[in-house]
Amino acid sequence: MVLVAVFGVALLIAVLLSGLAARTVLSTSFLFLLGGALVSDGFLGLIHITPDSEIVSVTADLALFAVLFTDGMHVSFPKLRAHWKNPARALGLGMPLAFIGMALLTHYLVGLDWTTSFLVGAVLAPTDPVFASAIVGRKEVPAKLRQLLNVESGINDGLALPVVLILIAAAGPTAGHAEASLGKIALELGLGLAFGVLLPLFVAGLVRFGLLGAEPKLQPLLPLATGIILYGLCHLTHANPYLAAFSAGAVLTAASPEAKTAFEPLGEALAELAKFAALLVFGALLTPQLFGDLSFGGYVAVVLAIVLIRPASLLISLIGTRIDRREKLVAAWFGPKGFASVVYGLLVLQAGIPQGKEAYTLIAVCIAASIIAHSSTDVPIARLFHVDDLAGIPADHDEAAAHHSKEIRHARA
Repeated sequence: MVLVAVFGVALLIAVLLSGLAARTVLSTSFLFLLGGALVSDGFLGLIHITPDSEIVSVTADLALFAVLFTDGMHVSFPKLRAHWKNPARALGLGMPLAFIGMALLTHYLVGLDWTTSFLVGAVLAPTDPVFASAIVGRKEVPAKLRQLLNVESGINDGLALPVVLILIAAAGPTAGHAEASLGKIALELGLGLAFGVLLPLFVAGLVRFGLLGAEPKLQPLLPLATGIILYGLCHLTHANPYLAAFSAGAVLTAASPEAKTAFEPLGEALAELAKFAALLVFGALLTPQLFGDLSFGGYVAVVLAIVLIRPASLLISLIGTRIDRREKLVAAWFGPKGFASVVYGLLVLQAGIPQGKEAYTLIAVCIAASIIAHSSTDVPIARLFHVDDLAGIPADHDEAAAHHSKEIRHARA
């Protein structure tokens, strides 16, 4: 219950500071990360969580599923058909380049063997735009940029997973989810995609059935029920829940736009709660000992992963596209490491491979640094696209009043 109380206090503080955070470099994500670290064994000792604690894997798994489900709802298939080339470039060229670049850094700067180094590269290759919400969540930001980041992040988690599992199996003794069978991995991905497509279509068909239908106040719960069933179904059958979540959100939006509209406020709130809970738990793992275990070369690798590897790999993949220079630079910068990397990093630690602990330490520090760097720069960069009302409320009451008066004068004229 201490953890529940701590989460409640952190949530209250985050809500009270959210207006300020939405207009400044202050980040609510960072607040939960910091809060988790402060109450952990490394500082106040209020909660006791280790990487092998079940709550760590469960919260990260739920958060990633919820975020991908809501992200999938932002995908428009007509727009995607018209603008598929940029996300395809990011996934087909940018992601492999980041994977290889991170592996090289890990091998030469940290000293891990080649297999484990490529494993670290695979874990840190997926991106998560949830820590750049001021960019991907604002209509003022160009649609091509938002779509590129959202589609890339939604699909790259599923693409990285089989590579992670294969490399864990190749690195040494395996445990838990690390299956060596390529056929089994392909089956898990195929099942995830199938469930993510068929279940929303089935639910949408039920809604159109003559005798069935949801009353208005319960309509938001229809996609929620779909997501819960999908999550349970994937874990019962070992289907890939992340690919299922993203595809289900996209298909549900296409099949039932009214369901997406009804669910959106609730879905965004639930995704935020799941994200905050996972950040609090992950923050509790960021003890002084963890940071002390990383070598100087490891810290250099972390910095280069954020400021060089991701930007360079995406910029190379976007050469020749019609995206303007400013949008390319923003897309290249926003490659935060998020919940997928947390989940995959825990798989590495729990697999019992020879250099698993060293790999996890590098992964955890890189994720923490990425969350801080990207979630604290999304607002300043969003202002480049004239996104002024970032909190949904005016930054200054007098400015708002003056603007309102100007609108009235203009209407009278």
